[in-house]
Amino acid sequence: QVQLVESGGGLVQAGGSLRLSCAASGSIFHINAMGWYRQAPGKQRELVATITDAVNTNYADSVKGRFTISRDNAKNTVYLQMNRLKPEDTAVYYCNADIQGGSPVILVEYWGQGTQVTVSS
Repeated sequence: QVQLVESGGGLVQAGGSLRLSCAASGSIFHINAMGWYRQAPGKQRELVATITDAVNTNYADSVKGRFTISRDNAKNTVYLQMNRLKPEDTAVYYCNADIQGGSPVILVEYWGQGTQVTVSS
């Protein structure tokens, strides 16, 4: 059983910063790609940023230059540093990871429970 647990969300004023963390735990052999997605009220879930096990990163155009994704493989954790936040960044942020685990080892996509980020104007 694998779990993703997010932390770091909250309320911040426009122009401020937040750092999200997502830790994976359980029967883990290897974590491939990890990422962050977000869903605002009335909108579809969208990609924010991803990072591969080779540390290749990808960002949504709307967050390029403001957000930075990173990972600590020793801690099975992915981070999202969010700077210069805007009201339109308000959403529930979800952690995502492709994890090889279990016995026999299989590749499964996991999602966290989500953490609320609210940016006031």
